[in-house]
Amino acid sequence: MGNLWGGGRAAYPAREVEAESFENLIAQNQKMLKSGALDSGMGFDGLRGAVLYIRKIETKKDGFKRESMLEPVYVGELSDLERVELGSVYF
Repeated sequence: MGNLWGGGRAAYPAREVEAESFENLIAQNQKMLKSGALDSGMGFDGLRGAVLYIRKIETKKDGFKRESMLEPVYVGELSDLERVELGSVYF
């Protein structure tokens, strides 16, 4: 979620990020949020926060893969209302 140049706010799908661990994934997203790189070129005046829909993929020795969705994770400074708004939109 970000602030628009002419006023107001909006949400836009961010770029996908991969990491070897949950902690690294959160750290990468927080860093990209601070730098403004998380918005995938949307061009917000400033980013406020994001909801992360995390897909966990586990690969077994035999090559079998198990995929699951984790509970959404919020990064940044979002109000309770913004969290509800972002959580209700699934891109």
